[in-house]
Amino acid sequence: MMFPDFPFDPQLSSFLPHQEVQKYLESYCQSHHIRPHIRFSTVVENVKPVVMTTEDEEERTTWEVTSSDSSGCQKTETFDSVFVCSGHYSDPHIPDIPGMENFKGQVLHSHSYRYAEPFSGQSVVVLGAKASGLDISIELAKVGAKVTLSHRRPRLTLPLPSGIQQSSAVVAVEDDGRLRFQDGSVSEADILMFCTGYNFRYPFLDGDQLGLKIQNNVVSPLYRFLLPPTFPSLFFIGICKIICPFPNFNCQVQFALAVLDGSVTLPSQAKMADEVRQELQEKVARGVEQRHLLIMDQDQWEYCQTLAHTAGFPLLPPVVRSLYEEVAQQRQIHPQNYRRLNYRVISETEWELVNRSADSD
Repeated sequence: MMFPDFPFDPQLSSFLPHQEVQKYLESYCQSHHIRPHIRFSTVVENVKPVVMTTEDEEERTTWEVTSSDSSGCQKTETFDSVFVCSGHYSDPHIPDIPGMENFKGQVLHSHSYRYAEPFSGQSVVVLGAKASGLDISIELAKVGAKVTLSHRRPRLTLPLPSGIQQSSAVVAVEDDGRLRFQDGSVSEADILMFCTGYNFRYPFLDGDQLGLKIQNNVVSPLYRFLLPPTFPSLFFIGICKIICPFPNFNCQVQFALAVLDGSVTLPSQAKMADEVRQELQEKVARGVEQRHLLIMDQDQWEYCQTLAHTAGFPLLPPVVRSLYEEVAQQRQIHPQNYRRLNYRVISETEWELVNRSADSD
């Protein structure tokens, strides 16, 4: 997960708690003297393009950014470019389930989940079987919760704790508060835990003004998943899903900087829009749902390679992909304890397993 020019402390374990990731980012800031350029406790309220015509009859776009600090003091400043790096893990997505008002237990999203212990001895229906749903279900089962893992995917075949049973998707809540599943069965529950992802939310942007459609899980059109063809000095960093995060962000930023300094000449606005349209149409033709159009997974490596080739910066070392795929495989084999494994990167192409503690379980 490291940025290419900034390794993690080699003494740390391979699977880090969020506190260590925060320390890493703070160290990165300190090393690159970023902190003086950060305004904390500041809300960006509006980002607006201002298009002017130069003396050479060319159009030039600048950006008016309006922000306010904690005292309520508001100011508007002008910039040549804006990078939107706010992520998409802050506005929980709660699916619309008919009859939700009838549910008598506690409803929460994984965004609010911290520890498993408060749920000990309770019956919990976890909606969603991707990373957070699976991890939370395993944690809950370990403290004695009775867990129903409800999802639309084919039945998971990986080994799960005995306290977890799988079910089809929740389709409604009955008048008496019981949950009805897609297969017609009904069940009571104390807790309904949504592990259903997040909405994309950019309250400081006017999508129509930028020629962008901003929906729950998609922002489009974005050339190379980065910039709107109409305004190629606005960049969305880290908008894709199922990626190796920091290396991916690094590639995107390097490409964006190359666009800004002129190293990369972008196609015409019409060509960029066509390329985006064609790419999305191909995904839809393959059966990809609208809300999954920004999922990369295996496509991420070719994507990063394309950005690197176009902008002339170093490719991601092959060991990043190799280790990413190793961990994905171990997660399938040892979903309960793959995080006990520790790895060491030896070179740009090789890694080694430092211990095998999960194999003994």
